[in-house]
Amino acid sequence: MNRRLPPAPVRWPGVWLGLLLLFAGASPVQPAEVADGDFVRWSGRFSQEVDRTLEVPPTEQLRYIELLQRAMAEAGVPDSAAQTFVLADRSPLVQALFVILRTPAGGWHWVGASPVSTGKPGGFEHFITQVGVFAHTLHNPDFRAEGTFNQNHIRGYGLRGMRVFDFGWVMAERGWGAGGMSPMRLQMHATDPDRLEPRLGRAESKGCIRIPATLNTFFDRYGILDADYEQALARGETFWVLRADRWPVAWPGHYLVIVDSQRVGRAPWSPWPGSKTRQGVHQAATGHLPAQQETTRHKPRAESAC
Repeated sequence: MNRRLPPAPVRWPGVWLGLLLLFAGASPVQPAEVADGDFVRWSGRFSQEVDRTLEVPPTEQLRYIELLQRAMAEAGVPDSAAQTFVLADRSPLVQALFVILRTPAGGWHWVGASPVSTGKPGGFEHFITQVGVFAHTLHNPDFRAEGTFNQNHIRGYGLRGMRVFDFGWVMAERGWGAGGMSPMRLQMHATDPDRLEPRLGRAESKGCIRIPATLNTFFDRYGILDADYEQALARGETFWVLRADRWPVAWPGHYLVIVDSQRVGRAPWSPWPGSKTRQGVHQAATGHLPAQQETTRHKPRAESAC
């Protein structure tokens, strides 16, 4: 069955980005790809389905692609294969996540951006979110939120059914006491929809990356970081954590890349929470699983805010 994406609004920043990359000497988005519409439609779906988005100027898009390439090169990981990258800027003056596609022709396509929260030092067991390249693999299986409240009456992983993307144990800088490095479980997950999601765009987590629920659903439904899962499915393996209604992108990725842009002033395109971020709610992206999957077995984990 050939599952085609429905038409979506054309977002011109991807085209301007191609021109900027061309003049900068990098590989641009190929005209044939843009004309075909597949990549542009993914940008449209992101805009339609993610309710907290950021409009990043083309010059800034270019800068972040360069940061992504530099991080991959420093980690010794090739970025040549067609795949989708999730890039996060932990700078306290940005606090944003970007979805960037490496196209089959070797170009780049900007899918979208959204506010997040990374680690805030100062409190006990609060880590500074570690920069680097982190693979999303089957060695650290994902799980789903149970939607329970912690002692502070907060749903640490968000509503029931939200997927928790697990990147395993990493060494991170302690944000309390004398500092130093300690192991921290790096996860990317939704957060309490009432008390914490409206504060995304500000460093407030214990070291993990908190994201909007609709962005969590976007990653989950379209398998944005599920390259390893897709390869395992092709071998005949099955996974309880995968949605029954998933519609995987043709270019799933392996990597979450975390950088620090070292910005000295608040990015105007990434305003403080509650100011200019688009807040529309899209019913199609609520993130709730079908009823039969809501009762699928969950790993017993504390639902504390990370």
